[in-house]
Order: sequence, then structure tokens, then C-alpha cells
Amino acid sequence: MTDVMNYLETISRETRKPEAEVMTMAFQVGLRQLWRERVLGRYLQGDINREEAIDSVGIDLVEIAERQHKAMMEDLAWAMGN
Repeated sequence: MTDVMNYLETISRETRKPEAEVMTMAFQVGLRQLWRERVLGRYLQGDINREEAIDSVGIDLVEIAERQHKAMMEDLAWAMGN
């Protein structure tokens, strides 16, 4: 918790914005990140199609998720001896 308070105070001081505004920005950024992770997770699990994922989070993040998923599956296959 101390680290979080230090981050808040430092960002507030360096940006010259009130702590409430910095907290609002942090909440928005965090919520946006959670939304992206949720959409990409649903896409990789097959709950939504590629076009829906691209419409929600953009082609760049979808392609990164696909590459990471492929690499993870290759590592898993290697670990299983396939």
C-alpha cells in the first residue's frame, strides 16, 4: 500500500494534477486493461470470433495475443513430449 501511495503522490506532484484526478485516470486505465484482457481471453477460448475481438481491442492486440497463445501452445507441446 505504501508503494501505491508513493506512486500517487509522485504522479500527482510531477503532473501537477490533484490526487483525485490521478486516481480517476488510474481507474480508467486499469478498467480499460481489464476489458482488453477479458475480450482477448474470450477470443482465445472461442467465445467470440476474431472480428469481434478486433472491433473491441484492435488488430495489434489480437495479433499479439495470437502469437503469445501460439508460443505457449508450442511450449506446452514440447513439455508434453509431442
